[in-house]
Amino acid sequence: MLLATHLERVFILKDKGQDITLNDPEPKWSAEAVLNFYANTYPILTTAKISAPKINNDKVEYQFESVMGTKG
Repeated sequence: MLLATHLERVFILKDKGQDITLNDPEPKWSAEAVLNFYANTYPILTTAKISAPKINNDKVEYQFESVMGTKG
């Protein structure tokens, strides 16, 4: 028998060399909508890009990566 399993989504914010795991606020939302939702809490996300999803530990992981350059 073949079973279909819905994988949970998680969003990883890469900030200052640290990974912050963000839960999925609404599974029906697109990854872009989740990015906009969390941009209110994490302003760095206003200039972030979303990486292609990867499956890791039975979860679909999206990474939010800042596209701002660093000085110095």
